[in-house]
Amino acid sequence: MLRDPFGREVTYLRVSVTERCNFRCRYCMAEKPFSWVPKENLLSYEELFAFIKIGIDSGIRKIRITGGEPTTRENLDELISMIHTYAPEVDIGLTSNGYLLPAIAHKLKRAGLKRINISLDSLETETLHYIAQKDVLSQVLKGIEAAVSAGLSVKINSVILRGINEHEITTLFDYAKEIGAQIRYIEYMENSYASNTISGLRSDEILETLSHHTHFTSVSSIKSGPANLYETSTGYRFGTIEPHRHDFCATCDRLRLSAEGDLIGCLYFEGAKNIKEAIRCGDTREAAKILAEVVDNKPEKNLWGVDTNEVSSRAFYRTGG
Repeated sequence: MLRDPFGREVTYLRVSVTERCNFRCRYCMAEKPFSWVPKENLLSYEELFAFIKIGIDSGIRKIRITGGEPTTRENLDELISMIHTYAPEVDIGLTSNGYLLPAIAHKLKRAGLKRINISLDSLETETLHYIAQKDVLSQVLKGIEAAVSAGLSVKINSVILRGINEHEITTLFDYAKEIGAQIRYIEYMENSYASNTISGLRSDEILETLSHHTHFTSVSSIKSGPANLYETSTGYRFGTIEPHRHDFCATCDRLRLSAEGDLIGCLYFEGAKNIKEAIRCGDTREAAKILAEVVDNKPEKNLWGVDTNEVSSRAFYRTGG
């Protein structure tokens, strides 16, 4: 069992397989040039799996594959299959922008993928083009359709930005409900790699808008990772993710592993320990030691809720959100 100094059991590992992304979303990596990390700098699927096994043997019960955009790395189903074969009981998820899913959604499902979170910030072609800095809406919608068709459990992640897509809060809600996906409104997390021209809506503003559209009540007593859950009178559930809330980190059970081997205890703070050398030398004892050290040094909370001017210097595209 992995338990941090604040009594939180760590059971969830987010694994970034690449920092590459085919979008340039304004809230993530708006001005980063398209670039490729040398292949030798990245952990191979076999090396990632070697560390994932250590995590599973230590108590990790949930794995989420992230990026960058994870589907830009070829043969992603191979890593998923390795994990599923080793521990079929482990919950394997994926976070994706959906663009490349039409060709691979069924293959990922067959490999053992159980669930997928797909980013969708607008249902308007021009608005999504502005946010992603690429004309992507029709292809993303095809990706969502492919994920649903493959039988994956689908969630829609939407970041609501002031003056950009805030008029679509209810439209996105109705779309997700119609396709049987849970929508989760994610508060924009201020970071130094995002555009300095944007700001996000807080969850109370989003919920106020939704309250004029449909009746709902809180079911947040049900643990659903970082999300606060709500339910409509017809039984449809949706969520908000509120990193600015003072108690957001109280139940944090997550670690993050980058594609280059950095093991990270908190999305907000810089600081990591690298497991690449240990894994490439086959030193599983050293890798397990690093895992324990990162858990022991896991921060209590982020600083987004401390001051509205707080900005993380973490590059989310390297670590996954």
